[in-house]
Amino acid sequence: MKRRVALIGTGGTISSIGRDSLDIWEYMDTSRKAEPDELLQRFPEVAAAADVVPIRFRAVGSTAIGPSDWLALDQAVHDTVAREAPLDGLVITHGTATLEETAYFLGLSLKIAATVVVVGAQRPATGLSSDAGLNLLNAVRVAAAPEARGLGVLVLLNDEIQTARDVTKTSTLRLETFRSPDLGMLGYADPDGRVAIYRRPSRRHAPDTEFDVRGRAELPRVDIAGPTGRRSGPSSPPVLARSSRPRFRPGSRHPRRRKRSWRHAGGASRSCSRTGRGAAACCPARSCAGRASSWPTTSRRRRRACSPCWPSRGPTTCPRCSACSMSTDRGRVLVTATGPP
Repeated sequence: MKRRVALIGTGGTISSIGRDSLDIWEYMDTSRKAEPDELLQRFPEVAAAADVVPIRFRAVGSTAIGPSDWLALDQAVHDTVAREAPLDGLVITHGTATLEETAYFLGLSLKIAATVVVVGAQRPATGLSSDAGLNLLNAVRVAAAPEARGLGVLVLLNDEIQTARDVTKTSTLRLETFRSPDLGMLGYADPDGRVAIYRRPSRRHAPDTEFDVRGRAELPRVDIAGPTGRRSGPSSPPVLARSSRPRFRPGSRHPRRRKRSWRHAGGASRSCSRTGRGAAACCPARSCAGRASSWPTTSRRRRRACSPCWPSRGPTTCPRCSACSMSTDRGRVLVTATGPP
């Protein structure tokens, strides 16, 4: 008898439909997001692995997901378990930019025994050599596997099973981006269909935690700041961004902050106000590995933003990675900084 798994969609690269098979970068400007039932039609192998119940929730990029969405998703998971019982597990598709935050939140707040796997992709579903289909198939296999029971909320990409409490994104472009730096992964989803678990987390995780957010309408606001400025987070407000030192990270940020950074005043954007003193600003995110890459240029508005401080992506220091680098992009120097001004 097939095991039963619910598939909840939130959007992200894993569900993105690009312009063609070679659109594995600029799809962020042009793509639409496929719903869970559409993903099952695109990847029929997934439905063969389990009895999959598609649940529509969101269809957005993960940079637009924040605390209010976490609360709604937490409730959606509980409602799905109650409505679709019995379920062996649940899979949540998610964009990789804030996947670790969503997984961490669910890993501390969910009150269900079923296995929950948060899955994303580095290349869109329509891209050449996309990792979307295999990641989704492996996530369903892990969610349905008895071996994964009791491990809490899991993250799966690149055949690797990580625990939500330890995992972080390290690279914008590479398929092996998600890492658990201190303790390592839990195991693998192997090509033969076997789910191999080599260690189990000992720290508290769902459902055995003191956190229960069911019925809450909002979460308290908590801003994160450090000696090198504000850390870019899903709910960080623009006012805090203006009062902090620019951050240099490859990746994406919340649409409210991105819109502000493209606005020009006197030939330079607000986020690039320090360029006259030898500093350059990039689109901030938390990933700390990978080369500097230009933002997709299909948008007319973004083409106009090309100035002496072209907003490109570049590596930086971060709480989990002490590497500091300087790189160039189309002749423009992007410098990262390690200390206070």
